[in-house]
Amino acid sequence: MTPERYAKIMRVLSKRQPTLTVLMDQVNKPHNLSAIIRTCDAVGVLEAHAVAPKGGKLAEFEGHTFEATSGSAHKWVTVNRHQDAAQAVRDLQAQGVQVLATHLSQRSVDYRDADYTRPTCVLLGAEKWGVGDEAADAADGNIIIPMFGMVQSLNVSVAAATILFEAQRQRLAAGMYDTPQLTPQALADRAFEWAYPDLAPAYRERGEAYPALDEHGQIIA
Repeated sequence: MTPERYAKIMRVLSKRQPTLTVLMDQVNKPHNLSAIIRTCDAVGVLEAHAVAPKGGKLAEFEGHTFEATSGSAHKWVTVNRHQDAAQAVRDLQAQGVQVLATHLSQRSVDYRDADYTRPTCVLLGAEKWGVGDEAADAADGNIIIPMFGMVQSLNVSVAAATILFEAQRQRLAAGMYDTPQLTPQALADRAFEWAYPDLAPAYRERGEAYPALDEHGQIIA
């Protein structure tokens, strides 16, 4: 661990937005999944959520396909797996998170009209079938990206980027990137995990707290 590397880790973590996330409902193409995670990292999302496609397994966040698309972003954005999108929506809502589904319905609004300074999860569906009806109905709101072409849909990773950068714009204007959104302890824990990914699992398995790091990222004995 070099001082420069540790300084970058701390700089990135100080901008992380634990109250902004995405839920990918059966996004079945690894390159789309990967591209969404890369965007999450770019705008400061700390953790994302995903539901595996029915009849298949959720793509592992590793390997050539993922690496080539995500730019190693999978190392910096934790992805939590869920079995059911509607239940995942309810679980997030129980934590005080508004869920906005990318879904066309009678209650859909322009994605720019939503307030992303609130704790927010953007619910995204696979290109072929979109967000499931049950999850879309359970969401707090439905949002759409206005389009004026012959094709009335976007690649899911492009839609995710469009919405997440609007969320970033609103949060920048509100000063939410100016001060750390993580608690000091959460920031210190995540810094250790990022700085020492080979050591962190052993501490978790033993149920021990991570050791403290000095200002250069070195473990304090």
